[in-house]
Amino acid sequence: MGPGMRLGVNLGYWGRGTTGDDMVAVAREADGLGYDSAWVAEAYGSDSPSMLAWIGASTERIGLGAAVMQIPARTPAMTAMTAVTIDTMSGGRFRLGLGVSGPQVSEGWHGVRFASPLGRTREYVEIVRAAVRRDTVRHDGRHFTLPLPDGPGKALKLGTRPLRPDIPVYLAAVGPKNLELAGEVADGWLAIFFSPEHAAEQLAVIERGRRTGGHGEPDRPLAGFDVVASTPVVLVDDVEEAAAHVRDYCALYIGGMGSKEQNFYNQLARRMGFDAEAEQVQELYLAGRHREAADAVPLEFIDETALLGSPQRVARRLERYEQAGVTTLAVAVGGGMTREQAVATLRALAQVRAPGRPTG
Repeated sequence: MGPGMRLGVNLGYWGRGTTGDDMVAVAREADGLGYDSAWVAEAYGSDSPSMLAWIGASTERIGLGAAVMQIPARTPAMTAMTAVTIDTMSGGRFRLGLGVSGPQVSEGWHGVRFASPLGRTREYVEIVRAAVRRDTVRHDGRHFTLPLPDGPGKALKLGTRPLRPDIPVYLAAVGPKNLELAGEVADGWLAIFFSPEHAAEQLAVIERGRRTGGHGEPDRPLAGFDVVASTPVVLVDDVEEAAAHVRDYCALYIGGMGSKEQNFYNQLARRMGFDAEAEQVQELYLAGRHREAADAVPLEFIDETALLGSPQRVARRLERYEQAGVTTLAVAVGGGMTREQAVATLRALAQVRAPGRPTG
């Protein structure tokens, strides 16, 4: 693996046997091993900024990434305040990952309509960036209006001085239009089910967005853009046995993360060539037959989007990610992996690198 790709760790969120203490312990291990960044997720359980603040207080150098802070959960001003607080208290280590979540969580949990996700994301990022810069925030958009025109509010600017006026913004994007938006308005992409074999088309869309936004270099539009691939790693010699540890995770997203008509992960699997398989997984999962849905996830899909097998096999396959354009490989250690297993995985990944090469 060449020097261009860093290692990070995706800690997931509480649940399925993982506790907050486990996440902090694994983050501290990653920090000691020289990992570049630790990423924390949120759905409708534990929230990411609280965990990141706790992790930041327990570590020294590792980057603190939200993967993600949900756009429907917070006003853009609140997100800016949170980002500035964690970034300043951690000495400039925060990375703001944003995502619109999905219709079930957005409307069912947060009570926010899921309509126009691209337009809402664009305006949200604009307001967050303006607030972090300490601009006097005024915004007259389709989705956000600041200040409200018919009340006593007035345009304000952030009441504290941030350590950095340009905290990096990442977007969790799956579909082509959202990928293009990430290239245009963000500093990085948070990828899920990243397949090196299918990455060229996705990165070409991001490049188009980068050119639209005037970013990068004329012949290298992705220069300075962080491609973060959250990738499950299972160090079990038998590949099929290793894949069994990831099946529930795949089935949850492909089958149950959204409605039958609107599931971005199911659509991604279909674009990767697993059309019939994705349909079967979804039908089984939505019918409550979760075990059968997991069994129906094809081994080829899991092997394309995860690192499975012996340390030697994983070391060989790591090269595919860098060659495909990944700049940060976030080792996913959530989803039922014990603290001891997660720590052992991080240590093994650090060891398979070339001798003397830094992890971060």
